[in-house]
Amino acid sequence: MIRFAIIAQPLSSHFQPLENLAIELIARGHSVTFFHQPDARRLLHFERIKFHAVGQQRLRTGKRSKSLPLPPYFDTLLGQWRSYADMAQVTQMLCEELPAALREDRIDALICDQMEAAGGLVAESLGLPFVSIACALPVNREDTTVPLAVLPYSYERSDGAHKRYARGARLHDWVMKPLRKVIARQSVALGLPVREKLHECLSPLAQISQTVLEFDFPRPNLPPWFHEVGPLRRVSDETNHLPYTLDNSRPFVVATFGSQHGNRMNLFKRIAQACKMLEAQLLVVHCGGLSHRQSDQLLRHGATWVTDFADQAMVLQYADVLVTHGDLDIVLEAVVAETPILALPIAADQPGVAARVAYSGSGVHASRHSSSRDLAEHLRHLLESQWPELETLADAIHLMGGTERAADIVESVIPDRSKLYLVSSR
Repeated sequence: MIRFAIIAQPLSSHFQPLENLAIELIARGHSVTFFHQPDARRLLHFERIKFHAVGQQRLRTGKRSKSLPLPPYFDTLLGQWRSYADMAQVTQMLCEELPAALREDRIDALICDQMEAAGGLVAESLGLPFVSIACALPVNREDTTVPLAVLPYSYERSDGAHKRYARGARLHDWVMKPLRKVIARQSVALGLPVREKLHECLSPLAQISQTVLEFDFPRPNLPPWFHEVGPLRRVSDETNHLPYTLDNSRPFVVATFGSQHGNRMNLFKRIAQACKMLEAQLLVVHCGGLSHRQSDQLLRHGATWVTDFADQAMVLQYADVLVTHGDLDIVLEAVVAETPILALPIAADQPGVAARVAYSGSGVHASRHSSSRDLAEHLRHLLESQWPELETLADAIHLMGGTERAADIVESVIPDRSKLYLVSSR
């Protein structure tokens, strides 16, 4: 048995895939514990996964240390700076608190979200093996001919495009300054060579991505220990049925912007109006972001159903189009269901995901500021066109192995010390 620690950004889109991996590892006889501030515990859903709260003293003393995100403001430069400043506080807390907590739980190895530098820094400082997981688009910077995940650029091979990518990377690094300063300071405090950026804190053993080759831009210079396995999903044996009565003569559109952006009332309204123009059925999933009054307003503007949560894998099996901000998890879920995507990116790596949606032929990349009439035209195009690339992408994802293959990789690079002890004692 290996005692694993998981260190991740406290977002459902990051905890969910890692929780699926944790369940697979537990089924193989290992122990898995998530480490974070107490309020992150609510992101876990399975009792067999342990949770070790850290940073409680900071909360008791009133020191401002955030573990869960503030209302989204990541879609402006100032907002991005503030978000990275928030991330920096959490990274500093974890770097200071994790060493003692990991020793207390006698952790053997770590599984680290690429977007949280503390995991790799602390693991390396303690001499513990660790694996890096890209829950979002990979942060790797192996090649200057590939735009950063947070940039909205399409893939081009011209010198002009490469210069544009470089300018975008320099601006992004400037915006990341609060986090870069903390990573540099904490790497020294932990006795490591100075690092500044997320990609400098990745595992030399294995890096696992939820993407597949057919979806991402060409990346020929990734390290040999980088593995694309497809989404870390948990396929339920239960058969669920759509709780809505569909009119099969009309298209069925699903619109969701996740838990961070589920309050985008104006955007939902324009989507509802667009669907009304097309006489399409619309399910809005706002993840708790809208009030009952706002939900009623959307119904008047053209939505057919409005709900807080839904089984996204199940509803996408029925949907003719998904309208989304472009979190990687729901985009890949749509690809598995072979549902074309209208990507309206808002923040973080969503512009990069949207660019890859267009590149891979899985849908359309448009502006979240589009008018209802423009949105209707995008939806019409998605509904009336064929998307043969979706079948190819879905087949590629099924072949890559997903959660089970990720667990295989983790077990192959991290030795079970108890078994090594038994072998050496014979």
